[in-house]
Amino acid sequence: MEMKKSIGFIGGGRITKIFLKAFADSNTRFDEIAVFDPNEENLQKLKKSYPDIQIESSKLDNAAKCDVLFVAVHPPVVMDVLSQIGPYLCETSLVVSLAPKITTEKMMAALNGFRAVARVNPSASGVIGQGMNPVAFGADVSDDHKAQLLSILSILGKAPIVDESKIEAYALISAMGPTYFWFQLQQLEELGVQFGMEENEAKDVISEMMQGTVHTLFYSGIPSEEVMDLVPVKPIGEYEEIIKSYYTEKLNGIYAKIKP
Repeated sequence: MEMKKSIGFIGGGRITKIFLKAFADSNTRFDEIAVFDPNEENLQKLKKSYPDIQIESSKLDNAAKCDVLFVAVHPPVVMDVLSQIGPYLCETSLVVSLAPKITTEKMMAALNGFRAVARVNPSASGVIGQGMNPVAFGADVSDDHKAQLLSILSILGKAPIVDESKIEAYALISAMGPTYFWFQLQQLEELGVQFGMEENEAKDVISEMMQGTVHTLFYSGIPSEEVMDLVPVKPIGEYEEIIKSYYTEKLNGIYAKIKP
């Protein structure tokens, strides 16, 4: 698939890698992909995996001039990065922050009034095209810019347009969500193999089990308390309240830190 746009990334870390792999695996080609990162070692690793990208560690103007610019840095440095890229933006550019906490209003202020801004909360599952990547657009973003960004994000999975006030909630539930389950699913796989399953057999049964689990709880029409009672034996039932308390304590704490 060809996209007649240039894509820039400020930051060559995990999120940028997710985008680049999704682009590569879907055979999506852009006019240019430019990545700026002050860490030359990171850039060389990216270049080795994705030879067609343009890399730069000393000047960010090449990436900043792109049609769609993703600011893929940690929240504490977003404002500083925005102030640096402002002079290089084109009138037709769209600036997209991938960080929580920094609102579109703050983005526009740091960009001296540049109005074409958006925020995306990307999911790690976008690396296989199955992510949940909510988008919040600035008040003055054109329909053309919206269509451009949604087309790009469709490569990574779903991209619902949400109210900006919900972005941090999505960060905790969808972006960080996989980390709450990955280690548990891996443990189940290891136990399945220990109990006599083949590795692929364990992976398949866990995948099917999880899909059925989610749909039974949320979409069966059965009250949740009845769903919880469908299986009489609960091997880790005695730890449920402890586990729920971890969720409450940890996620409320993080939410308080990242909420604007």
